[in-house]
Amino acid sequence: MANPSIYSLKEPVIETSNLVKIYKEGAIKAVDGLNLKIGKGEIYALIGANGSGKTTTISMLTGSLFPTSGEIRVLGLQVPKKRRIVAAAIGVAPQEYALYSDLTVEQNVWFFAKLYSMDRSSFLKRLDELLPILRLDERRKTAVYNLSGGMKRRVSIACALVHQPRIVFFDEATVGIDPVLRAFFWDYFRSLAEAGLTIVLTSHVMDEAERANRIGLMRAGKLIEYGTPEEIKQRHSASSIEQVFLKLSEGAVADE
Repeated sequence: MANPSIYSLKEPVIETSNLVKIYKEGAIKAVDGLNLKIGKGEIYALIGANGSGKTTTISMLTGSLFPTSGEIRVLGLQVPKKRRIVAAAIGVAPQEYALYSDLTVEQNVWFFAKLYSMDRSSFLKRLDELLPILRLDERRKTAVYNLSGGMKRRVSIACALVHQPRIVFFDEATVGIDPVLRAFFWDYFRSLAEAGLTIVLTSHVMDEAERANRIGLMRAGKLIEYGTPEEIKQRHSASSIEQVFLKLSEGAVADE
């Protein structure tokens, strides 16, 4: 894995400053003063329990949810103000499959390609690249409702990558995935990052953090720890990120 120290210090592709999101007329502060800086070609993992603010953060970074206060810059552009320009340069694979069950794998990916104004020829060339890598080539003409959960996850990733974005967001990308497929995903993510793609992912599975370049641990909308996995473990004299998280969560009310 590339040295994580090269990331984020110069020309970050994602920056947030004192980012806040409040729901229900101030009753719920889902994100509370979040400051992030993520660099090109970095795999950055936001981890934490369900309800810690991870998905809300991703929704604001992608421009689909407006912040209550604070600033966001993606590729140097203000979000949500410039969200339409930013949208063309990012890909998103949400936690819930945004797929059409009655359509085939190819038809689903084509639907997303058209959203990014891809012509048919460019799309087919790109599809010929993606499907073998994602082990979906033989399922090209299969309706999505006939696919397993792992295959649906791979189709969702293909939809997020079809237009060759500069940043891709994976929300709980490996939830419910068996260990073999999870290992495949991480190998693929690393190859994408080495080619210059920035990957931001969320997970409530703590051992996921061990595979990222840098991580941010969230609880109750706050970033309670961040850095490389080794830096964080050393600071807390822990053998795993899960140990760190449990230590930092002692005495705290569960976020769920």
